[in-house]
Amino acid sequence: MKIELKEGERVDNLHRDGFRIIQNEKLFCFGMDAVLLTGFAKVREGENVLDLGTGTGIIPILLAAKTKGESFSGLEISEKSVDMAVRSVALNGIEDRVSIVQGDIKKAGELFAPASFDVVTSNPPYMTESHGLVNQDLDKAAARHEIFCTLEDVVSAAARLLKAGGRFYMVHRPFRLAEIIRALSEHRLEPKRMRLVYPYADREPNMVLIEAVRGGRPRMTVEKPLIVYQAPGEYTREVLEIYGY
Repeated sequence: MKIELKEGERVDNLHRDGFRIIQNEKLFCFGMDAVLLTGFAKVREGENVLDLGTGTGIIPILLAAKTKGESFSGLEISEKSVDMAVRSVALNGIEDRVSIVQGDIKKAGELFAPASFDVVTSNPPYMTESHGLVNQDLDKAAARHEIFCTLEDVVSAAARLLKAGGRFYMVHRPFRLAEIIRALSEHRLEPKRMRLVYPYADREPNMVLIEAVRGGRPRMTVEKPLIVYQAPGEYTREVLEIYGY
């Protein structure tokens, strides 16, 4: 399908089933964290999935390519990002499986029925307003800093929208791990799996992937580390496989 591009936009190949995505480098483009989350999340055949803060739709589009889930929804507050996400869905011809909704995560419970999803995913902003410099561009700032939603807002929405036994998958920063586990537990989302992501084998981790189950029993598995680079500019085999190369 031919989709009209706007100023500054480009179409990137996702290396999965010929899927592509529209991005604008003047706005916030998706990063490795979103791709790694789609490699960590497990979606079974026939399940319904919601991505909170979907940006330009990278997570639902990739999960639609990688899994046999029934339907994928993405919730995003930015009008510009929603516009690109909707056109990317049309570009890939997957309107029957993927839908994009514009709205605030804090009002997700009004936009979707409670306990209506098997899986909820999120790649939320990592930084509070006290962490580092805030970008003057609102869309870029909101992708990195908790301007429109906080960690608590994301976890609360996920807990409300997941079915009993449903799974929540999130990528975040290790320095907020204690806060993350506390928030999950307060909302009866029991942490079940965790995987730390290291840029190199001899560096500190800079990402954490977490799976939590709504109403699950206490017991968490810490999986082996995921190493991104085996040499400067050279991905490890596992990361290449997640990307689909």
